[in-house]
Amino acid sequence: MNASAARFPIELVVARYHEPLNWLRKVPKTVQITVYDKHERDPYPGAVPLPNVGREAHTYLHHLVTRYDSLAEWTVFCQGKPFDHAYDFHHQLRAFAANPADIGSFRWLGHIIDTDDDQGERLFRQWSKNDDQRGLDIRGFHRALFGSEGPGLYSFVLGAQFAVHRDVIRQRSVAFYERALELTVTFPDAAHCFERTWDRVLGVVGIDPVWLNGRLTVYLKPVRKVEQETSNH
Repeated sequence: MNASAARFPIELVVARYHEPLNWLRKVPKTVQITVYDKHERDPYPGAVPLPNVGREAHTYLHHLVTRYDSLAEWTVFCQGKPFDHAYDFHHQLRAFAANPADIGSFRWLGHIIDTDDDQGERLFRQWSKNDDQRGLDIRGFHRALFGSEGPGLYSFVLGAQFAVHRDVIRQRSVAFYERALELTVTFPDAAHCFERTWDRVLGVVGIDPVWLNGRLTVYLKPVRKVEQETSNH
């Protein structure tokens, strides 16, 4: 384990492209911050440069592969602008810093649970940024990563942001994460597939199906408040 991992129980991994990161000043001092930057023309000082491929999934998996033997006890993975999907992100980080054990083994960070089918018909095809209304081959992605057939539906928290304990990460081999990292640049729309499957990638049940009770969409926070809070960032 490296010195920083021993000194900081929580590491915040930020996947940046061009987002302003002044919000990092509010991160508790007991949280180690690692920024990976994919914007060549406007690099963030002190960030680790990465090629602009694979979106945040490539960033997260790069971290898992290169830091596999020196992970902090808990790692929080987030976008360069985490508040769109988790407006209480600062509050969550402060709570984690005060009592890291409250994170548990895995926790999605966000305020909307949604569900897509294994061809992306329910969400991805209808997504406003999907200009050509193409599908999302989660079925093929699952087969490529796990070598098996997956479920028909995938429930997840929007935003691809989560916290995870290193023991959970190490349930998978580094070779598994290397294969996943390769998929971020070879499989079509891989980052969107990863967004829907991070709990499965890490080998955990991220959302209790008994609690979900057949619901496809669950708002964990009031939508009106989400709109007000995210407008301030």
